[in-house]
Amino acid sequence: MSREEKAVFAQPEELEAFIGENPDIELLELLMPDMHGLLRCKRIQRSEFAGLFEGKFTVPITIPLLGIRGDLYDGLDLNIIGGDPDQLLRPISGTLARVPWLDSPTAQVVTGFANDDGSLAWMDPRSPLLSVLKRYKAGGLSPVVATELEFYLLENGDGPRPKPLTGRITGTGLSQQGIQYCMPDDLIDCEPFLEGVRKACQLHDVPLTAIHSEFSPGQWEINTHHQKDAILAASHAPLLRRIVKCVARQHGYAATFMAKPFADIAGSGMHIHASVYNASGDNIFADIEPGQAPIDSPTLRAAVGGLAEAVNESMAIFAPNVNSYRRFTRGEFAPSRPSWGYDHREVALRIPASDDKSRRIEHRISGADTNPYLVVAAVLAGIHHGITTNADPGPPAERSTDFTQQPVTLPQRLDAALEMFRNGKILPAYLGEQYCQAFATLRQGECDDYHSQIPDLDYQWYLRAL
Repeated sequence: MSREEKAVFAQPEELEAFIGENPDIELLELLMPDMHGLLRCKRIQRSEFAGLFEGKFTVPITIPLLGIRGDLYDGLDLNIIGGDPDQLLRPISGTLARVPWLDSPTAQVVTGFANDDGSLAWMDPRSPLLSVLKRYKAGGLSPVVATELEFYLLENGDGPRPKPLTGRITGTGLSQQGIQYCMPDDLIDCEPFLEGVRKACQLHDVPLTAIHSEFSPGQWEINTHHQKDAILAASHAPLLRRIVKCVARQHGYAATFMAKPFADIAGSGMHIHASVYNASGDNIFADIEPGQAPIDSPTLRAAVGGLAEAVNESMAIFAPNVNSYRRFTRGEFAPSRPSWGYDHREVALRIPASDDKSRRIEHRISGADTNPYLVVAAVLAGIHHGITTNADPGPPAERSTDFTQQPVTLPQRLDAALEMFRNGKILPAYLGEQYCQAFATLRQGECDDYHSQIPDLDYQWYLRAL
């Protein structure tokens, strides 16, 4: 099988080489990506290492199908999960690394849920992305992908609500408020944390390009390098989230990738940069005549059109939680509709200023709380659909368009997005009907569970008045 048809699982020789270089390692954390995009973790002793790398290690089949709190929801196929049978777990090649934030001699390895023939099992979140990549390979095409992630650093506290970790105004005990975009003082204040992230990323082969403080107090953004391997590019995001959260804890505070942790300041997104190359190594988004503008490329326009056509049925992937939809309100720094344009940071589908070689689409809809494998799969599916159907994106946004004052046309509730997802025609063909059905079941169950709770706000608004 090719790289586009199965994961590259590590062999025992890789373990032997790693232990030879790290003879003190006694513990190994198995990172298991689930349907939500979380890296669930199982820690094993050194005596168990060999069994994992020899293909003899199993875990419950329900691990990748759990909700955010570890719940299972009605509607999953009991012919598959009934009795919670074992599923083979295999280590992914090239992901063994030391864990720098623990005192114990511990390493980690990313794993995949596998079939006996060496392929990824259907419930592994990388499986839908592999299905999409097979379409590209069949057409002699290969995508190049990178991610941008936003997050908040949080103060440790005993109160019921989190507070963003902000800098102090020099010479006082006051917290710095307001827009502090790219402030050098923030880099100095958080230098130990940032250096810990840099070292951990280097150790875990997560290729950083830039990090800066964002518009909101306590908010940051980290960018990663473009990758020719889309699965590797998607893998960088959950690893980066793990690194940020663990290093923050190491330094006495916390980090969150919630889409909207605070009502009065901006939410956190995950932007996807994607371009497509042909067998000759040419960027197919650069098919323009001399003197034409980048947005005149017919292939680029068709790709944008495909993304726009797929956006509604993809929203449950781009915004998978109830909290996710709090980003999509008028006046926020989040897209309001499937708009597109050249070098315009308020559109959903932005064409950044670039040369022909790096011509790309920046997909700006997803929250930082998503499953990166599924987001990349949905984005690449939309692009491929557009290219193969010559989809029409409509006119691009004018430079003067202010989208922050326009009404939101994207689905604004998870229930609505799930209904569009279940009725979708594009994604099931690309991601696989079985995975899509399981995803919808999990997300609907969690949505229903969330709305069945009685929040404190209900008492504050209604208890006395009614």
